[in-house]
Amino acid sequence: MLETLQERLARVTKTLRGEGHLTEYHVESALREIRLALLEADVSVEVVTAFIDRVRERAVGKEVLSSVTPAQMVTKIVHDELVKLLGGTTADLDFKGRPAVIMLVGLQGSGKTTTAAKLARWLKSSKGLFPLLVPADTSRPAAREQLLVLGQQAGIPTVDTRDMDDPEAIARRALREASIKGYQVLLFDTAGRMHIDDELMGELDRLKKILAPKHIVFVADAMTGQDAVRSARAFHEHLDITGVILTKLDGDARGGAALSIREVVGRPIVFAGIGERLENLEQFHPDRMAGRILGMGDVATLVEKAQDALDERKARALEAKLRKNKFDLEDLRDQLQSLSKMGPLQQVLEMVPGAGKMLPSGGATEVQEQQLKKMGACIDSMTPQERRHPQLLNASRKRRVAKGSGTSVEEINRLLRQYGQMRKLMKRLGKVDARTLKRQLGIR
Repeated sequence: MLETLQERLARVTKTLRGEGHLTEYHVESALREIRLALLEADVSVEVVTAFIDRVRERAVGKEVLSSVTPAQMVTKIVHDELVKLLGGTTADLDFKGRPAVIMLVGLQGSGKTTTAAKLARWLKSSKGLFPLLVPADTSRPAAREQLLVLGQQAGIPTVDTRDMDDPEAIARRALREASIKGYQVLLFDTAGRMHIDDELMGELDRLKKILAPKHIVFVADAMTGQDAVRSARAFHEHLDITGVILTKLDGDARGGAALSIREVVGRPIVFAGIGERLENLEQFHPDRMAGRILGMGDVATLVEKAQDALDERKARALEAKLRKNKFDLEDLRDQLQSLSKMGPLQQVLEMVPGAGKMLPSGGATEVQEQQLKKMGACIDSMTPQERRHPQLLNASRKRRVAKGSGTSVEEINRLLRQYGQMRKLMKRLGKVDARTLKRQLGIR
């Protein structure tokens, strides 16, 4: 995501790096590149103009006198203004009420149904709340079946509305069920259309009166760029939305929706969808997103992901084994699995400050991803005894493991060499905890 914008802004700071002071010429040259970068990222013209004016005002003001270098000064100013553009502070939804009703609205294909399940899972796992999913999209075939399946996968109760065709009747039934059974949050998945029309808005307006929602959240497909911004504006004018969820931020989106929607609509981005799995929903942090755009990384999110993926009991057991130099291939497999839980390697590396500069052109890490998967497959094809005592792997055993894992004997040997190097390193260091090991695996 936002790769073109990142590359453009990186060129700006690189150009200024050798300068001793910041002149009006430097400012205008940098602003010209930033303007082009934002327009290429599909940010709306009015947003770009306002953003550039704010950066110019700060860059030629008194703040420049306290700068260390022109590159650092411009980067700081652009970062601060990007944070403001993205909303300034992290927006939290209010879940007070019994139940707190959240209406998800948006155009068809924006990802409302999947996002409803993701949000329900996040509420349960991160907030400890008890949500109820309500499928009320009666216009799209199989939409309600889809949410029932997703709810089952996430372990979230879902109202079975397949025998009902009236969204208003569904709303009344859901409110009764949520009140009787004590659910804290009611997530209402509404119908969408391919375009905005009076029929859709009329239905949503009637549902709003029945449900009296705490929040009306607009779900926007980030890959549609300015179309998402225009749709958000239309929904906001009619329904007074309270927040936005951007989906598909892990795709080839140029980023215009993320950078425009908050400024144009005046409502915060509350969550971002970064993948297809139910756990791929992140709370939106403007400062962290600005850091990613400028290639500064996102250590805070990386730490959160590591904490979620790391089993504390296993980590303590692993630490004890490391101290005794008894780290085996089963332990290596566990660490590879923990790393995979943190998300695609590309996303993990983008959160490490400076790692983006070390990635291949375009940020592609498919080779590294495949290598990690092959390592896991090789270890899985071994017997428990072989994993605990790799020295048992003779030529015939290696051929069997290679055949079972779909790899080659050469790749088995490479894995064993890497494992041997890790053991030697750990022996020299003496005390290496599980977090250090995870960091080493992430770099590789």
